[in-house]
Amino acid sequence: MGRGRVQMKRIENPVHRQVTFCKRRAGLLKKAKELSVLCDAEIGVVIFSAHGKLYELATKWTMQELIERYGKYTGGPPADEPMVEPMDAKKEIEMLKQEIEILQKGPRYMFGGGCEYMSLNELLVLEKHLEIWINHIRSTKMDIMFQEIQMLRNKEGIMTAANKCLHETIEENISYTDFTTMTTNIMHPLTIANNIF
Repeated sequence: MGRGRVQMKRIENPVHRQVTFCKRRAGLLKKAKELSVLCDAEIGVVIFSAHGKLYELATKWTMQELIERYGKYTGGPPADEPMVEPMDAKKEIEMLKQEIEILQKGPRYMFGGGCEYMSLNELLVLEKHLEIWINHIRSTKMDIMFQEIQMLRNKEGIMTAANKCLHETIEENISYTDFTTMTTNIMHPLTIANNIF
């Protein structure tokens, strides 16, 4: 029986979404490797997870060499040139101070610890950081759950092997023990004669 058609929309359940991501990522990387081997192609695959984790595959060359080669073909800037100009140190310090202030104000605002007023921009920044934190927490939770599942699978394997070993031992003991009736010349060997007493 074939599977039903999968709807192309975001999976709402975070556990199912993470499992699907892991399976499909592995399948995509496997297919890329197969294509490279079968067709002698040079392939580069870059994947960023929802949590910002990087997964990459570069066949034959390194990823950096593939990116430089891609840049030459497309006429883009070389990979070693910075794409964004660095900020002035004073501007960067001021930006970081504002962000720290917003992040310190946020919990007071959320938990009613003060009569803090937050502007729309501050709330948007706080919301962005909360989403990032939630993603990190979910990612850590998923990692812990996968580790626990792996430990339980390992325990299951050990117990299955022990169970199999015990069954084999029991079967060997049963085959060595012969429970056929033993015949003797004595009529009732455990009966005591009356004339003794």
